[in-house]
Amino acid sequence: MKIGVVSDSHVTSLAELPDRLLLALAEVELIIHAGDFISRDVLDGLKRLGEVKAVQGNMDSAELKRILPERELLVVEGRRIGIIHGWGSPYGIDDRVGRMFKDVDAIVYGHSHYSQNEVKQGILFFNPGQARNSFGILTVGQRISGQIIKL
Repeated sequence: MKIGVVSDSHVTSLAELPDRLLLALAEVELIIHAGDFISRDVLDGLKRLGEVKAVQGNMDSAELKRILPERELLVVEGRRIGIIHGWGSPYGIDDRVGRMFKDVDAIVYGHSHYSQNEVKQGILFFNPGQARNSFGILTVGQRISGQIIKL
């Protein structure tokens, strides 16, 4: 399964996101957004492209914080994927988000605006970076692998 991963869109409408990102998200089987949509219009726009799993970010509206969880655990093709936005300084963020999940194959997060695609102690830590600069593709099958696409 191919999953499109985006975070920190920081826009008020889907039209403000890069065309290349939107084209890629229209081609995947699932979209994960790791928070900081800013506007519900962005969430609704992504849902028109396909199935979306999402968490709230620190910059999201009160409405989004009411409807989205702080963290989520997905099981895709037998692989466990934790999703959380993150908080605090970019330094050590992967350690902080890593403590929020037990027994996962991957952790998808955002907040820092820096992309990451790194396996640590058997867990893939995957941050797609800020949506205007990059996004990610997770491929899930016998194992999980990630790719960061720079815009």
